Amino acid sequence: MSTPERLIEATRELLWERGYVGTSPKAIQQQAGAGQGSMYHHFTGKPDLALAAIRRTAEEMRGTAEAVLGGPGSAYERVEAYLLRERDVLRGCPVGRLTMDPDVIASDELRAPVTETLDWLRDRLAGIVEEGCAQGEFTDALDSRETAATIVATVQGGYVLARSAGSPAAFDTAVRGLLSLLTAARRTRTETP
Repeated sequence: MSTPERLIEATRELLWERGYVGTSPKAIQQQAGAGQGSMYHHFTGKPDLALAAIRRTAEEMRGTAEAVLGGPGSAYERVEAYLLRERDVLRGCPVGRLTMDPDVIASDELRAPVTETLDWLRDRLAGIVEEGCAQGEFTDALDSRETAATIVATVQGGYVLARSAGSPAAFDTAVRGLLSLLTAARRTRTETP
C-alpha cells in the first residue's frame, strides 16, 4: 500500500474511533507508519487528509449498501437484506458517527460527503419503496420518502441504542420492529393493486 493510501486508511480508522479532534497528525503518522514529511508531501494538512478519508468512507458505505440494495429480490427483500446485513453494530456507522462530530459538521467541506451519502441512501431506498408500490408489493398508503427516512433513522438510531446498551440486541430489536411495520404495509396475494 502506498504512503498516501496508508495515511488515508489510518485517518479513516482514527476518525471512526476518536473523531476529528481526537485524530492528531502525530497519531495518523504513527498508525500509517509515515513521517511528517510524507504526510505533508501528499496532503496540505489534517483537513485535506480528513476530507480524503471521509470521501473514501462515504464511497465504501455507498458500495456496501448498493451491493445489497441493487441485488436480486423484491423491494421488500432488498430492504430486508439491507437491514439484516452483517454490521459491526457496536462500532457504529463510520459515516453516521461523523454527524456527531462538531468539527466535521461545522465544516461545509468535511460535512458535504456525509450529507451526500445519507441523501443518496435515502433516495436509493425511496426508489426501491416506490418500485414496490408500483409493482403492487406495498400498499399505496406507504410514502416512499418517509419510509426511506424511517429506514435510515432506524439504522442510525439502532447503532446509538446498541452502543449505549453495549449490546447489538437493541439494534436487532429496532430492525425487527421496522420489518414488522414494512410487512404490515405489504399487500397479500389476494389483494388487488
